[in-house]
Amino acid sequence: MVKVSNRQKPHGKVSSFKNTNYQFDIAADKMNLDESMRVLLKTPFREVTVQIPVRLDDGRLVVFLGYRVQHNGARGPQKGGIRYHPDVDLDEVKALASLMTWKTALVDIPFGGAKGGVTCDPTQMSSLELERLTRKFISRISIVLGPYRDIPAPDLNTNAQVMAWIMDEYGAHYGHTPSIVTGKPLHLGGSKGREQATGRGVVFVIREAARDFKLDLKGATMAIQGFGNVGSNTALLAAEAGSKVLAISDVQGGIYSAKGLNVSKVLEHAKRQGSVGGYREADAISNEDLLELKCDILVPAALGGVITKLNADRIKARIVAEAANSPTTTSADEILNDRGIHVLPDILTNAGGVTVSYFEWVQNLQQFQWEENQVNSELEKIMVRAYVQVREVARKERVPLRTAAYMLAIRKVAEAEKLRGNEPLDPRISSTILQKRPIR
Repeated sequence: MVKVSNRQKPHGKVSSFKNTNYQFDIAADKMNLDESMRVLLKTPFREVTVQIPVRLDDGRLVVFLGYRVQHNGARGPQKGGIRYHPDVDLDEVKALASLMTWKTALVDIPFGGAKGGVTCDPTQMSSLELERLTRKFISRISIVLGPYRDIPAPDLNTNAQVMAWIMDEYGAHYGHTPSIVTGKPLHLGGSKGREQATGRGVVFVIREAARDFKLDLKGATMAIQGFGNVGSNTALLAAEAGSKVLAISDVQGGIYSAKGLNVSKVLEHAKRQGSVGGYREADAISNEDLLELKCDILVPAALGGVITKLNADRIKARIVAEAANSPTTTSADEILNDRGIHVLPDILTNAGGVTVSYFEWVQNLQQFQWEENQVNSELEKIMVRAYVQVREVARKERVPLRTAAYMLAIRKVAEAEKLRGNEPLDPRISSTILQKRPIR
């Protein structure tokens, strides 16, 4: 494998944002990107932190912290999900917002990147508490949102119901605006095909890569870590394509069957029991052991940072398809690359969700709903086109797929910044201060 950079890797406990910018710098080095443009593209446009006081059902008042980071809007309104999790912090949200900038540019939809989150444990909150939390959060950040400014979407531990609350709360301040948020219920302007979009996009990218690597998706073995929206739909669609899903896991553990799992039955069990654990037609397996199973395709579809330098040497899959955001650390990425394991990068592999979110936004603005077959057909075109472009750059530049994906995305965003007038006039002058654009 070709070494693409001698840049020092982050080590020890490193921030998510630094890890993301490390991947950016590898691609920027390859492109000889001007230093002032690097500062412009790496620095978030706006970071918002708010207090969210919420009255719980037992009468206690608890103050949560919420974040919204708008990374870059050169190519269009910022776009990105809102997540609820105990580990949410500003650093993570900044990293995820930057990934959205590169993701939307890579698949060539007219958005920039944003992300939001609240530090909370939604599993310990009632539906009414979550609604109060959501409404208060949106009321506090609504000034930086808008259908032509920043459009939220579902993410970890948020769903269509949460998006409905967001739409309603925003509407109470600014009037009925379905295009303010995507991932909504169908009855409130959601798009057909949105729920399966990320998983469907994952399978499209795996299918194209498998062909290039002389692997038939029909009969290919697969292990999937994570059985939320993305993991479950990836499993269902991969099984429909003829793949043998050997193992599935969620936060409580996993299950394994050498003969292959009946994904539909596993999904029914998980809905009844709240977890895949205890499924009688399979053996128990830990999340850690699942990652190291011998299989053709490994799909990390849960949290970030699960493939590290501590286990990368034991990964036995031929292809790692990053359905989660940042599941592979920088050190592990280099190990997998050196071992000849093909990593399908997150900014490509899981871009199906934001792509169909774009379709939903367009439908809301047009006040016209597409049929599901049109949504899926357009999604396939975009995902296949993006994969082919990444593959060709990787071959031409002799770089891994991740570096190729970043190079493509960075080039598009940099060109948009230049067209807006932010072109360095003298390559010898490096700008270290990013002037914030005012709210329009």
